[in-house]
Amino acid sequence: MNPLRTFVYVDGFNLYYGQLRHSKHKWLDLVALCRKYLDPARNAIERIKYFTARVVPRPQDPDQNIRQQAYLRALATFPEIEIIYGNFLSHKVKMPRADGSGLVEVIKTEEKKSDVNMAVHMLNDAFKNRYDLCVLISNDSDLSEPLRIVKEELVKKIAILNPHQKTSRDLKQYATFYKQIRASAIAACQLPAQLKDKHGLIHKPKSW
Repeated sequence: MNPLRTFVYVDGFNLYYGQLRHSKHKWLDLVALCRKYLDPARNAIERIKYFTARVVPRPQDPDQNIRQQAYLRALATFPEIEIIYGNFLSHKVKMPRADGSGLVEVIKTEEKKSDVNMAVHMLNDAFKNRYDLCVLISNDSDLSEPLRIVKEELVKKIAILNPHQKTSRDLKQYATFYKQIRASAIAACQLPAQLKDKHGLIHKPKSW
């Protein structure tokens, strides 16, 4: 039996907040992680689509975008990885205090378009019969309807690799198989401290 043509769709921010935010293992090798959870005898990983947005640095962390850029350059050295960008918005808003004593000005950050981009790519690739198995790395229930269409109307298999502790039942109901991403797997799937692209050397950020 031939291995399934496999496309992986990675919700970058969902993965970050589910597994990486408080971890020392942010220098994640996505290809290695996918191969760890997907049997290569059964799954031929042809494409890994990574959905993210360029972050806007905050005053308390002015190098945040520099670290992200290094990581995106590192990912781009893999021919099977494609990076699709949404927008990252940051602006000041006034919000009520918890004690009801008035308003406080805060910096609100929002990531836009990534969930829509993921849905469009999953559906478009399925319509064009580019894969047999759709693998979603996310726990965002907003993606349940495109998964339903992929499974029920386009008759494709679905796998979910969940980076969060809680399970989205809205997503899991459409999964041919479902696995929880574990911190031990993240730690075991790290990029080399130094890589190289056409622009020169890429170094793992020191704070990572």
